[in-house]
Amino acid sequence: MGILEKIAEIEKEISRTQKNKATEYHLGLLKAKLAKYRAQLLEPSKSAGAKGEGFDVMKSGDARVALIGFPSVGKSTFLSLMTSTASEAASYEFTTLTCIPGVIEYKGANIQLLDLPGIIEGAAQGKGRGRQVIAVARTADVVIMMLDATKGDVQRALLEKELESVGIRLNRTKPNIYFKPKKGGGLSYNSTVPLTHCSEKLVQLILHEYKIFNAEVLFREDSTPDEFIDVIVGNRVYMPCLYVYNKVDQISIEEVNRLALRPHSVVISCGMKLNLDYLLETLWEYLALICIYTKKRGERPDFNDAIIMRRGASVEHVCHRIHRTLASQFKYALVWGTSTKYSPQRVGLTHIMEHEDVIQIVKK
Repeated sequence: MGILEKIAEIEKEISRTQKNKATEYHLGLLKAKLAKYRAQLLEPSKSAGAKGEGFDVMKSGDARVALIGFPSVGKSTFLSLMTSTASEAASYEFTTLTCIPGVIEYKGANIQLLDLPGIIEGAAQGKGRGRQVIAVARTADVVIMMLDATKGDVQRALLEKELESVGIRLNRTKPNIYFKPKKGGGLSYNSTVPLTHCSEKLVQLILHEYKIFNAEVLFREDSTPDEFIDVIVGNRVYMPCLYVYNKVDQISIEEVNRLALRPHSVVISCGMKLNLDYLLETLWEYLALICIYTKKRGERPDFNDAIIMRRGASVEHVCHRIHRTLASQFKYALVWGTSTKYSPQRVGLTHIMEHEDVIQIVKK
């Protein structure tokens, strides 16, 4: 029996099993087995040939955004509208066969946008070059899931399932569970909150499935068995996702309103160029980027060349971005902007910068 057959068998058994107190352990074990087989499936085979052409795209710019979706939802049209890259667009499916990179220039930042080939159902098992598409999606900072507004919610559920099965967790935070395998001493199990989904016995059974018999486990939140399995496996990617519904010019205004009010959702029309500005604004928020301007002593700030940093960046991060030796020669910095109580404020290396702050660095 191959891995795919084993996965299908376990999925059938999970859907057959009624969820109650008596079957909790059984379901936990089945989920652990399922995660193990899926991990094996994602490991590249030893006899793998050359890499998928066009999928080895070098990371560039200030952030990377992966554009995924089913064939013919308008990804290539969107790439051509947003960037100066022309991606082939046509009315037939699978027009794009490789990964096409483009660059969105917005607020002084260069955001790399990757147009990935259309995903089909079963992509996680390698159908339709799905594995390469998903491997590239894992390296992105944000995923834009392009959906056809005329097709309801079917596409979204299928894509989420495909990404979920390869360890991409959308719009979710990492479970707050401390886990450390040990050489001996058995299982040390503890929790700081009352647990409703996991018990010591279930945790032990799941660990045994992974051949782990000695470990320290501390639950800091009421997590599910699935989240605990994610922590054990350790290769899960947690990333923000924007659900972008295209072709809203072909549906009723009530339906547009329903889709627009859903969490993490934006409605657009590439054909009529509707709402693209709002999408860029939302994408900027999801990427958590900020612009910082520099100023030389006695001169005006340089507003033409911004330093693009992540939200939460300190003065020390800015120093490293300008030059790697600057932090060691740092005396103090003068900062103008919303991060200060008054302008200019004299600050040290640990001061946290905010969007559109101006900084002047004074060396020793």
